[in-house]
Amino acid sequence: MRNYSSSKTIKTIGIDLAKSVFHLHAVDSAGKVVVRKRLSRSKLMAFMAQLTSCLVGMEACGGSHYWARKFSDMGHDTRLISPQFVKPFVKGNKNDEADAEAICDAVQRPNMRFVPIKNIEQQDIQSIHRAREQVVCRRTSQANQIRGLLMEYGLIIPQGRKVLCGHIPDILADADNGLSDMFRELLSGLWEEMIHLEQRIAEYNLQIETLSKQSDVCQRLMTVPGIGPMVATALLASVSDGKAFKSGREMAAWLGLVPRQHSTGGKPRLMGISKRGDTYLRKLLIHGARAALRWTDKKHDKRSVWATSLKERRGQNIAAVALANKTVRTAWVLITRHEEYQMSTVNI
Repeated sequence: MRNYSSSKTIKTIGIDLAKSVFHLHAVDSAGKVVVRKRLSRSKLMAFMAQLTSCLVGMEACGGSHYWARKFSDMGHDTRLISPQFVKPFVKGNKNDEADAEAICDAVQRPNMRFVPIKNIEQQDIQSIHRAREQVVCRRTSQANQIRGLLMEYGLIIPQGRKVLCGHIPDILADADNGLSDMFRELLSGLWEEMIHLEQRIAEYNLQIETLSKQSDVCQRLMTVPGIGPMVATALLASVSDGKAFKSGREMAAWLGLVPRQHSTGGKPRLMGISKRGDTYLRKLLIHGARAALRWTDKKHDKRSVWATSLKERRGQNIAAVALANKTVRTAWVLITRHEEYQMSTVNI
């Protein structure tokens, strides 16, 4: 529609986000379609600024938190929806117009679950984590390439990054190991790049540790066994004040740390964990739980006794996931209620 005068009656608007082209679908209070438009990036902000306060729905995707903050500053009630909850509302074939209409329908549902809007500080912390994770993957790939190339020359290095770091200088210094000058030069360059990646990871670790010391929330979280600066800052970046969840169990379900259900006919059937939500944060929590499990048999508080018993009955892996679930539920209490962690009396 080209007539802007009807835009004053808009009550709900769904926006299908993209890089340069945005599709809008708006309805009035009676649910009648008022606007269907395609706007460029430069015109979207001006269009939204002229509207009176309304409900704005968008999918949680790249750039969505930026637009959500901008529209909220204009006075709009902005909501972000997970794409998997929008898909059932798409009518017919998938296209940008249908997606915008589906978002508009989904955001009006009274029982819809929304994604919390991240502020600048949260996005800064998350960006550091994402950059660090990429460098860690590059370091692993670099180490595997060095080990594979040396194997072709008959030089076998045992597994482990520290073992590799200890062998490479000796290999470069050994003039009798049969390596050519060309390959030595190549190996030296790969090794220098490996050292550079190690330095970048150390810098990111220092940034994360500094951020954890500056945050009261992180300081409370780090008193929980299995939570260090990495997990604490990642939780702060992902869940903020935790008010998006009604309970710690709901937060654990959001992270995919609860059983996946496949029930029918009144017969409950529980399977493995659902593995939904933030895979990076879930990985950190499980790694933290594995570290905590190493010391539970030497402690006598309720949490450690429970974890030790579970490890003996069900094994290391199941115990680690169960302990990660308990850690998330404990973290939710500390974040939302601003309480201090009590070793044996915390209410989970």
